[in-house]
Amino acid sequence: MPVLSTDTRTYSPPTLYKTSVARVLLADDDLASRLTLKTILSAAGYAVDGAATASEAIGRLEENEYQLVLADLQSGDGDASHRLLAYARQKAYRPATARISSRISEVDPGCDGEEESVVSIADDMISELLEKVANLISHRADRRMLRATRAA
Repeated sequence: MPVLSTDTRTYSPPTLYKTSVARVLLADDDLASRLTLKTILSAAGYAVDGAATASEAIGRLEENEYQLVLADLQSGDGDASHRLLAYARQKAYRPATARISSRISEVDPGCDGEEESVVSIADDMISELLEKVANLISHRADRRMLRATRAA
């Protein structure tokens, strides 16, 4: 039988630091969609908080600062996504906002202006989704820097 010797020295493995690109609030009343999107965004390096209702999302907006707020709230009041995004836009730190939909037929092509972006999601569009999220956050950062330089 082989003899195992033990070493008295302690070994600490290197700590892996996962840095988040940005903090995202994802409000989606469909649990499967919310968990899928949260997993995709987290794997891409984003810190993601989820909310199942508009009131839960508003509570999170009161507790934390987000660079991006994504909303797909279909059940109950059909206007919940729009109200949540309007509320988010009034926060002092002014996060980027977008209405999302995994139901492609529901995406309104006329809503992609400055006031509201629409991000559609399909199984084969994950890279496009991540690109759109990165662009929304980047555009928000550009606008924030522009406002800061104008104020200075």
